[in-house]
Amino acid sequence: MVICCDIMSYIFGFFFGKTPLIKLSPKKTWEGFIGGGISTVVFGLILSYGLLRHPFFVCPLEDYTVENYNCTIPPSFVLREFSVGRPLSIILRLLNKSEKVQVYPFLFHTIVMGLFASILGPFGGFFASGFKRAFKIKDFGDVIPGHGGLMDRFDCQLLMGTFVNVYIHTFIKVPNPSKLLQQIFWLPADEQLFIFRSLHEHLIHEGLLDA
Repeated sequence: MVICCDIMSYIFGFFFGKTPLIKLSPKKTWEGFIGGGISTVVFGLILSYGLLRHPFFVCPLEDYTVENYNCTIPPSFVLREFSVGRPLSIILRLLNKSEKVQVYPFLFHTIVMGLFASILGPFGGFFASGFKRAFKIKDFGDVIPGHGGLMDRFDCQLLMGTFVNVYIHTFIKVPNPSKLLQQIFWLPADEQLFIFRSLHEHLIHEGLLDA
């Protein structure tokens, strides 16, 4: 997404750019920034929709095998039905169309990540530019001829990578029971017994076990 944003921002800025965006990067324009942002979200949706249809990309690693695609697909990657809110529901009702649409929930996450990559992601580059100006250097290194060092190429990716990692573990990734059990088995015996008693009491309280 960051690469797409960079490319599309450059293209939109080159052909339509007139309004400077920020003094730290004089060549960046609002036209490129907005065009790159919209293109990144659209690209993310198209790419995600294509990948979601292949088990290789949605099956949990521990369940996936080349011979068997019958894995337990996480809820975010399963097609769900959503009700359309107003005013779209009114328009659909007038057209005698269904007010419900089928969408992969992960596409909503894609929009969030696309917006971050296009709106906040570039600030990694702005920060790097300000850092270099403060130390009066052009590039962080010279590993890549004509482009500087690795940090010059991956400044935005570092910020985006951190965000995606936190976002996935917070909103997308579902706890794996087998991994939880494995972590419990690593605990001392007294702590395992404490967890067992707590879970047993909870299940009785919820009516899932007889007292």
